Amino acid sequence: MSAPYIPQIRLYQNWLRDTRQLSFDNYDALWRWSVTDLDAFWQSIWDYFELQSPTPPADVLVEAKMPGARWFPGAQVNYALQVFRHVDSAHAAGLPALLSHNEKSLDSAPARELSWPELRRQVASLALHLQAQGVLPGDRVAAYLPNIPEAMVAFLAVVSIGGVWSICAPDMGTNAVLDRFRQIEPKVLIACDGVTYGGRDIDRMVVVAEIRAALPSLQHVIVHYNLDASNSIADSARFERATARNDAETAAFEPMWLPFDHPLWIVYSSGTTGLPKPIVHGHGGTVLVALALKTLHNDIGCSYEANSFGERYHWYSSTGWVMWNAQVSGLLNGTTCCIYDGNPGGGKDKPDWTTLWRFGAKLGVTFFGAGAAFFANCLKAGVDLLTCGDLSAVRALGTTGSPLSPEAQTWGTEQFRKLRAHGDSSTQPGPRDWLCQTAGAAAPPGGSDPHEVGERGGDIWWCNISGGTDFAGAFIGGNRELPQVPGEMQCRLLGCAVEAWNEQGQPVIGEVGELVCSQPIPSMPLYFWGDTGNARYISSYFDMYPNVWRHGDWLKITPSGSCIIYGRSDATINRHGLRMGTSELYSAVEALPEVIDSMVVDLEYLGRESYMPLFVVLREGVPLDEAMKGRLNNAIKTALSPRFVPNEIFQVPEIPRTLSGKKQELPIKKLLLGQPIDKVVNRDAMANPGCLDWYVAFAQRRASAA
Repeated sequence: MSAPYIPQIRLYQNWLRDTRQLSFDNYDALWRWSVTDLDAFWQSIWDYFELQSPTPPADVLVEAKMPGARWFPGAQVNYALQVFRHVDSAHAAGLPALLSHNEKSLDSAPARELSWPELRRQVASLALHLQAQGVLPGDRVAAYLPNIPEAMVAFLAVVSIGGVWSICAPDMGTNAVLDRFRQIEPKVLIACDGVTYGGRDIDRMVVVAEIRAALPSLQHVIVHYNLDASNSIADSARFERATARNDAETAAFEPMWLPFDHPLWIVYSSGTTGLPKPIVHGHGGTVLVALALKTLHNDIGCSYEANSFGERYHWYSSTGWVMWNAQVSGLLNGTTCCIYDGNPGGGKDKPDWTTLWRFGAKLGVTFFGAGAAFFANCLKAGVDLLTCGDLSAVRALGTTGSPLSPEAQTWGTEQFRKLRAHGDSSTQPGPRDWLCQTAGAAAPPGGSDPHEVGERGGDIWWCNISGGTDFAGAFIGGNRELPQVPGEMQCRLLGCAVEAWNEQGQPVIGEVGELVCSQPIPSMPLYFWGDTGNARYISSYFDMYPNVWRHGDWLKITPSGSCIIYGRSDATINRHGLRMGTSELYSAVEALPEVIDSMVVDLEYLGRESYMPLFVVLREGVPLDEAMKGRLNNAIKTALSPRFVPNEIFQVPEIPRTLSGKKQELPIKKLLLGQPIDKVVNRDAMANPGCLDWYVAFAQRRASAA
């Protein structure tokens, strides 16, 4: 394992010292400055990353309120412009923009490589094609694509001309996709004919046709034939042709300057009721926060800079998870992105949790990120990283999506200790050495900086983060200069005024409380699409504490400043890092004629792996046999995704409801997590309190079996 470079956060602090005459005794002092002097901190991020605007901003922050904060008024930006700033330098250094594999190519072919100039050319070609179809700034372009280079090209093309991007993963069924896209009325759909997942080709032509037919706003469809180039969807353009143009106009194409808060994309986060929330983020705020998070806290450097030469960044994700957006953000700082399309655990009939590790070894990945559930599965499967190829380039492991258990983190640390010991006894160069040799670059410095941690012989650095789709960022995460404790995240992030509040709305240390953020962040939503008067936006985050963001997670801040997330404080499902509203699952299940009522809870808490039981009330005479369970599971797979199939299904006499008819998901969740029934529910406020006896008995059986 190569020695890591000087931590990016140390370089930033050196810059603050040299250009702002600001020095801090420790990270806590730096963090407190960043959340009390918002103007100075966010201006420093703008300046440190040398963001550009043809018109200078009139201010940093106008009206420091939530919602409604306005950042850098008068400034003009474009996400794609920030990406393309790196084309010439990165290409001159011989470094690619994208490296990718899928299930079919991983063991049989070299990585697919997209150079920086080719990325720019394809984006320009597609952008011009979209403009020719009448796409104007503010028009929505919807995508139904997997985690492949085409998705990143399409995203950059759309936003380069001011279009508003929105994507769903092809593992999502027709209803789930339409629940999202119908709300935003896209003008263009960019789709694929199918995907390969778990060793199977999954045709999505029927789903694409259904989506197209149900969206009357569509004026144009572009199809990428991911499975079979001989396929054809009538009255559509081929993606390959739309990106094939190579003439003077494509060479001269430049993304347009847009207002700082021009809509960038629409992402979706589900609550417990209603349709998924169509969350709109802006160009400027997203770029600022992504650069600060990815570079300073995730310690992912620019691939062509000497301090981080050859950086290769991978974070496994589907396009339905905000970590896909986080992976794309590597391009903002000139970093080579390594993407994998497929099942990280192999096929259902042939599980293989070495898949992603072999991918990382083959591409010489330096930062290896995945959901916490991935590492837990590797631990359970007994994966031995010594069998996965040369992982000597990996210097950091990233996790998010759910709390990472101490056991999984300890497993990974021990695995990399073994890899390092094995590598020290070998004279063969690793991928990092090869990168340095081929580029003629000096080997990265090791141990030369007094603040450097994790040098040769030290433990692998874990960058455990927690944030969300809601604001396209993280509240809590990593700092390479701070101590590591398995099961904990190292710090609250710069610019994030995060606290844990008790039931009285008071900040607490060393106790579990509601995760809140008391100051605005540039990437917080501009608004929800179609949300009149911001009513839904306000009710989603500010109903409990007016003007203070309540995120919906349980948080404990330790006396040392590290953080522990204990799962959701509401009833939202969090499966394998993907959040889904319970209402979406109910729509799928209760559409079956046999189902009268249903309720689901997700028992992810205190670092436990997600366990999700589904309770159903069936029509009289209908048994919950294997056939019925199969129908329920298939309904969820078809409408939502296989990721949301429950662990177990139980037939119950009734679903507990309030007098107003609301399902009592959160009280039942607390009951199953061990709290007494009288502490979690008010029987007098229930429409059917007698049904609680079944759930109490069920909770007791679970507890005795544990």
